[in-house]
Amino acid sequence: MALAAGFSPVFVTGASGFIGACLVRRLLADGFAVHVLLRPEARLFRLEPLLDRLTVHHADLQDAPAVRAALDSARPAVVMHLAAYGAYEAQSDGARILDTNILGGYHLLHAALDTGVRVFVNAGSSSEYGYKVGAMRETDLLSPSSVYAVGKAAMTHLCTLLGRTQARMAITTFRLFSVYGPWEEATRLFPTVLRRTREGLPLEMASPDTARDYVYVEDVLDAFLSLPALSSLRGEVINIGTGKETPLSEVVEVVQEVLGRRTEVRWGAMARRRWDTNRWKASPEKAWSMLGWKPRHSLREGVARMAEWIGEPR
Repeated sequence: MALAAGFSPVFVTGASGFIGACLVRRLLADGFAVHVLLRPEARLFRLEPLLDRLTVHHADLQDAPAVRAALDSARPAVVMHLAAYGAYEAQSDGARILDTNILGGYHLLHAALDTGVRVFVNAGSSSEYGYKVGAMRETDLLSPSSVYAVGKAAMTHLCTLLGRTQARMAITTFRLFSVYGPWEEATRLFPTVLRRTREGLPLEMASPDTARDYVYVEDVLDAFLSLPALSSLRGEVINIGTGKETPLSEVVEVVQEVLGRRTEVRWGAMARRRWDTNRWKASPEKAWSMLGWKPRHSLREGVARMAEWIGEPR
């Protein structure tokens, strides 16, 4: 509650998405006043039980006057920017990806500056790095391999530039690695493997050595709530990942151990996708040195909590 008293209200974009909705829940539980920016067509199933506790502003990030009006009304101390377009295969319109992730982000940044926001946190992506052979460090040369990654990298550069050239607002970008947890889309990896294993159905998987750095969503939220530390940062980029490379074979093994059930695994039944790789992990040292942040949940602990959530009515 003391944290909320110093950094409230909080304005969240992308609140109807997986991480955004989890963040809104955490903020409300911690006593923050929460404002959310939603597109008129946003899907609200993650937020429906919370709407009477939120202040909702309807606008598209590409509409600069509407974004400015929302921030003028909210007068937040903190903006947490998680809205994005292009993270899913179906979101393939390149112009919309760039308009939303760069121009929309630019509108939000400048509206935040003009309305006296103290702390701005931008959700970046590990996809900005492109393919690397070792742990990804914030100082690495970026080599984005998709339009979405280009858009996210450009927004990171905007945040770094403004963070270093103006003194009014603290700005930080979190490069998020592979976040999983409650409220994920049902078609994503962890919900699919958990559901099908529980039902005794075969798992049709890509190569067993396809790897990612999986980080549990509650740990990611800990980083967003590091507000005293974030309030002193000016344009920093910080990886939010575990530093551990986990292959699909280990994900399946952990899920089966947690559920106490074995099911057939058909390795190679899913075609290799262009972004699949067996090397993908964060160098997380900067998060520890600047935020005092480390993940609290092992993969097994995160999977167990997610399995419990999937088994409960919502």
